[in-house]
Amino acid sequence: MINRLTAAALIAASALATPALAQQVPNAQIAVVDLDRVGRECTACKTAGATLQGQVNAFNTRRQQLNTQLQPERTQLQTAVNALNGKQPDAALTQRIQAFQQKEVAAAQELEKQQNQIQRNQAYISQQINSKLAPLLQPAMQKRGANILLDSGAAIRFAPTVDITTDVLTSLNAALPSVATTAPAQPATSPQGR
Repeated sequence: MINRLTAAALIAASALATPALAQQVPNAQIAVVDLDRVGRECTACKTAGATLQGQVNAFNTRRQQLNTQLQPERTQLQTAVNALNGKQPDAALTQRIQAFQQKEVAAAQELEKQQNQIQRNQAYISQQINSKLAPLLQPAMQKRGANILLDSGAAIRFAPTVDITTDVLTSLNAALPSVATTAPAQPATSPQGR
């Protein structure tokens, strides 16, 4: 009998305690931020973007230079091969073709290296911006009493009063006066198995 009474008392106590343990979910207070605008308008972002665009322009100029340098020789070799009417080229023409192919490979490798560096630079710039931006979002939300933050691009509509983009932009400009635009050198890789 005591066991039943003890069990019943425990069940009753747990049933009464449950409402006291449960917490109400607070009402959703939503804020929005235009992350694209932040990325376009922050001072360091604009400066880094201009530098990155300069790197892209230099890449395009170099690609055009290499193509201009190689095109005449490419045309000459193609004309010589066409004149053979399907016959095998002699040793001198074969040697010229091989030398030209090496020039093309070297040009492609140069462009690939430059393009990879630009991509690494872009990723490095984004990493620096994001590392400063992420910790600024929570304080900007709290300042406005928000407990949910959405990118404005994900919202169909919102009132201008819930937009905290200017607050975030101001904080980011203060926290991030500049960014490095050249990624650190990659560590050298050693040959495996040695």
